[in-house]
Amino acid sequence: MRNPSILIVDDEPQIRRVIKAALSKQGYVVADARSGEAALDMIREERFDMVILDRNMPGIGGLETCRTIRDTSDMGIIMLTVRKAEEERIEALDAGADDYVTKPFSMPELSARIRSNLRRVPSVSHAGAQAVRFGNVSVDLATHHLSVSGIDVRLTPKQFEVLAHLIENPNESIPHARLLQAVWGPDYRDQVEYLHVVVNQLRKKIELDPSHPRYIITEPWFGYRFQLPDDADLRAE
Repeated sequence: MRNPSILIVDDEPQIRRVIKAALSKQGYVVADARSGEAALDMIREERFDMVILDRNMPGIGGLETCRTIRDTSDMGIIMLTVRKAEEERIEALDAGADDYVTKPFSMPELSARIRSNLRRVPSVSHAGAQAVRFGNVSVDLATHHLSVSGIDVRLTPKQFEVLAHLIENPNESIPHARLLQAVWGPDYRDQVEYLHVVVNQLRKKIELDPSHPRYIITEPWFGYRFQLPDDADLRAE
């Protein structure tokens, strides 16, 4: 099995050097870029498992770089932010980042976030239905494929894992902490804003009216429930 490859994108050379040296010692294959433009060029030429992306850079900036990556790739993205403002964190997640780390940070903290987001343990069980169709939505849990009205819709890994976990437990109210642990890991059980952002993104992609969802239902102060329609088609394939 090959070692995971990580691209570090930051306009500060010292930060790139420190992160690159630390991650290389941990066995990762590490490359670096000093701008979003350079990073996108590298991603077109090479395959990376994860990008560590600074939010505030000259040029196109971290948020736009993140959105551009997400248009074509489901690689892991961790955004580096300077402030702890909730608005900035939500912007990072809404742009398609899987996670964020606030500067200044420790390498053990960053390493833990990398390990959590590199894990690709499927949340779906092979014992149940592998394909589900409800309304104009079709979800293949085995291939991580979603289509709406016959049109393919791209999901990030975290978006798909949340959707899959909800679908696997139809009509059941699932607590925030359980969803967070299943998708992000045990260190994220209190990070409810992660779920709020991902669920809003999912609703925009599968609901006819995201402001009045039919499928992904909010259980106030508790969690979420996937409402499986009576006419849904579940297939084991």
